[in-house]
Amino acid sequence: MGYFNSRAGQLLAFAVSIVFCQVCIGQQSTSQQTDPAGALSTESSSSQLPNAPAPGQGQQSQPGANTATQGDDQQAKRIWGVLPNFRSVSAGAKVPKESIKDKFMTATEDNFDYTSLFFAGMIAGFSFGTKSTPEFHQGAAGYARYYWHAAADQAVENYFVEFIFPEATHEDSRYFAMGRAGGSRWKRAGYALSRVVVTRTDSGKSTFNISEIGGGAASVGVSQFYYPSVERTAGNAVRNWGLDIGYDALAFTFHEFSPDLRQLFLHKKSSTAAANP
Repeated sequence: MGYFNSRAGQLLAFAVSIVFCQVCIGQQSTSQQTDPAGALSTESSSSQLPNAPAPGQGQQSQPGANTATQGDDQQAKRIWGVLPNFRSVSAGAKVPKESIKDKFMTATEDNFDYTSLFFAGMIAGFSFGTKSTPEFHQGAAGYARYYWHAAADQAVENYFVEFIFPEATHEDSRYFAMGRAGGSRWKRAGYALSRVVVTRTDSGKSTFNISEIGGGAASVGVSQFYYPSVERTAGNAVRNWGLDIGYDALAFTFHEFSPDLRQLFLHKKSSTAAANP
């Protein structure tokens, strides 16, 4: 089951590449703000007319200011407009009880979002290139086998962890972010990592995360039936289960700090623009 051998590394590498691209984009956009006319407009609006901005300038700057000061810990549905973040709840937000429909729809969104289909293609391509499951062979037919197995693994795990088990155990499948008001970065990182073993019930109480631990084990057990018999070993099953839990722990941590990363990029852009009038 080579899919699980590369899954965590591939998805984490993709997330890191997104961060790198955002940094590069930020540097390019700030370096282009050296136009004399643009600098004169910025200087005049900030120093000469602080209380009476030119027509249109006040309307353009105010929304950005509100976002930077009031939405620091807001969890976006898509991180950087790309990566899905459907299960995260912003720090301090009051949300209604998660219904059975909510759990089903969240799992379905995670399964059939365009990024999920893209990730499955990436993982299938890596496994295809490394021949991680030789029984699938090569060529177009071989890649198709790798792809549908990767997509099936993804779907089975999502439905078990986010829908079937949470509904059976009455657990909330969402990730409740701690946010900057919750403490230091180390405390927040520890909290995020611990969410694979601690979660909330539907009534809001803390409980052992049966959905993550048990649901992950069940999904690995199901996947044993549609992989070649030579891959169906106890060692592979335990390894795959551990990789699933480890990946989810990293994903929770990434979601916890995604607002910080967003604000970091925004602050870097605004600081560079101010330093280069």
